[in-house]
Amino acid sequence: MNIYLKISLILCISLLTTQSYADELKPFKSDGCSAFPDGTLSQNTLWLRCCEQHDFAYWKGGTYEERLASDQALQICVAKVGEPSIASLMLAGVRVGGTPYLPTSFRWGYGWSYPKFYGKLTADELRQVSNLTPQKFK
Repeated sequence: MNIYLKISLILCISLLTTQSYADELKPFKSDGCSAFPDGTLSQNTLWLRCCEQHDFAYWKGGTYEERLASDQALQICVAKVGEPSIASLMLAGVRVGGTPYLPTSFRWGYGWSYPKFYGKLTADELRQVSNLTPQKFK
């Protein structure tokens, strides 16, 4: 087996055996709608609240089902402000771009160190989420 194949195999095994939880949650921060406008030209923060709620869910992470519910809630929220076409576009974007498998600043579970994959949060992680939850999300 050549050296590059051996190194690749070792890296893959170490990534797969890494625990799917992190030790310390970073304080919550939101970048609004990430690489998407926060609203229309005339109402430039029309769906910003929807994105901030979505960011809160993504910050803490959790199961695949929780991510799906969060993404669907974003779609519903944006549709309710009168933009159903934008809502569908945003849903497609977050389903593709929000994966926890890439080390992006807007991935599912971005409040934790990478990698933080899908999974039920532990009691300690839930305590950290509770302690760091901003007042507007309580």
